[in-house]
This record gives sequence, C-alpha cells and structure tokens, in this order.
Amino acid sequence: MTPAVTWDDVCAARERIAPYAHRTPVLTSSAVDRLCRARVAFKCENFQKTGSFKFRGALNAVSSLAEEERARGVYAHSSGNHAQALALAAEVHGIPAHIVMPEDSSPTKVEATRDYGAHITFCPATHSGRWEVAERVGRETGAAFVHPHDDPRVIAGQGTAVAELIDDAGVPDMILAPVGGGGLLSGTLIAAKRLAPHALVIGCEPAGADDAYRSLQEGRRITDFTPHTIADGLRTPLGENTFAILRECVDRILLVSETEILDAMRMIWERMKIVIEPSSAVAVAPLLRGNAVAEGKRVGVILSGGNVDLSRFFAALEGRHVPSV
Repeated sequence: MTPAVTWDDVCAARERIAPYAHRTPVLTSSAVDRLCRARVAFKCENFQKTGSFKFRGALNAVSSLAEEERARGVYAHSSGNHAQALALAAEVHGIPAHIVMPEDSSPTKVEATRDYGAHITFCPATHSGRWEVAERVGRETGAAFVHPHDDPRVIAGQGTAVAELIDDAGVPDMILAPVGGGGLLSGTLIAAKRLAPHALVIGCEPAGADDAYRSLQEGRRITDFTPHTIADGLRTPLGENTFAILRECVDRILLVSETEILDAMRMIWERMKIVIEPSSAVAVAPLLRGNAVAEGKRVGVILSGGNVDLSRFFAALEGRHVPSV
C-alpha cells in the first residue's frame, strides 16, 4: 500500500514553508539534563508563528493547493492552534479563511484567530457539531477543507520540525512528541525514520485522553470518547492516516497524569524561562519520572507550542485540578 506521506513530501514541505515559517531554536538546559540524567535538546515550536507547530502544516497545505482552488479560500474546524495557523497561512496567500470554533473555545484563541483575519463561525462543543457546521460552511463558501491533523500535506509540514531538530542537534537516541490527532507525531515518524532510523520515537499522551494508546492496543481507531485533560490540544482522536502511520512506525505511547503535566510545565517555565502550553509539557513529563528510560541518552523533545490561557493555567496549578472540559 502506498504511504499517505513520504520523506519526499517532507522535503517538499521544507522548501514551500521556508520563506514564511520560523526556523525555531533548539535549546538545552544543564538543569534539565541533571534532572533527567540525559542530554536533552528541545525543539521550541512555542517560538513558531502563531505560537505552535501547527503553522508548518497549515502553510504547507495552503501552499500546495492549485492557484484556482486556493483563490476560493480555505476552511477548517478547530478550537485553537490549527485555527490560528490556518488563518495566518491564508493571510500569507491573501485568501479568505473560514474557521469553525466550538462555543466553549478559549476567548484568547478566538481573539487571536480573528486577529489573523479569519471569518469565525461558532458551533456546538461536540464532535458532530463541529462537522455539521463545518460542512455547511464548506458548501456555502466553496472553500478547500484543511483537516487539522489527517491531511497528508499537514502531516508533511509537521515533519519539518524534527528534520530541523536533527539538523541542528544531531541524531538522537530517542525522540519524544505529544500525540492528540497524531499529525505532529506522524510527521515526526516519517522524518525520523529517514534521518535517525535507530532512534526510538515515542508518543506522549495524557492519561485522561488516551485514545491513541488504546487504539494501538486494540488495533482499531477509537473515536468515541470523552477527554479529561488540561492539554486541550490533545483532546482529538487519531485520523485514518495518522492511525495507520502510528500503527506501522511508532515505538510506543507513554501516558502521563495531569499532575505530571503541570509539574513538567512548571519546571520548563522555571528552569528554562520559556512559556510552553500543557500539550508541550506532555512530551516533557515522561523524562521527569524516568518512564522514557532516557538515562545516558541523547533525547530530542518537540515542544509543540506556547499558547496558554493563563487564567485557566494558574487556577489549575493552584488547585491541582483540571478545569472542566
């Protein structure tokens, strides 16, 4: 069977997005290395445009469209990071972006998406509600749909992050990336298997949204579940393409608790003086408890983003509980 995404697709994506996307820094911390007993290189997508890795995939998808198709605009459903990324990617090309956002989306992310010029339509905060409203918007506008994580062009774009990490920090023994819908982890797998074929690639997932872990355990894609996690970027199920890539390529999925997510987030803020969001912290948390078996190894970590609703975060940190979802 022909794979949905290849290494050649990632290489093409690098060329397309290079004029517009940041080549984000790779940072290290001696304090973190001592805590983890490893040499850790962090690919800081919290410094990417729109504050997350999502801009890479969205920009590659929009740039890949035929000129006539692109002129009609693009649309998607998203509660935050993909919404902002697609809005900016559309702005780069001077085309309209139509974003369907759940009614309970973070006001901060809604405002940011609107600031990038997107036309926002609100929908019920349910999986079916998102799709029903998005399909109506697509019919009414004639725009091209860009899936948040299962579009092969999006997956290829996300793979450029780990390609840059390996260019800048060398070949690691292990790579950790968060997994929600699976776009980032899938792109990471495609690139890593070519550039670092002997490295373990590990997906990190909240225990309160463990559909990827269970999907791989059961050999079928689990989509009917209710996530309970502060890592709002990881509440979506795997897509058909991402499930297929993970099933074939990922070495393992590690689960982390809400307390571990908050502890990892706070540690990075305090030790490295950079802001990461809970979804990023999910990929850091296994290092702190030793479950990634990282001692003595060279480890690459994808910090997926830094878009934080500060009021929710500080409430969760102070009360050590997860806000209702």
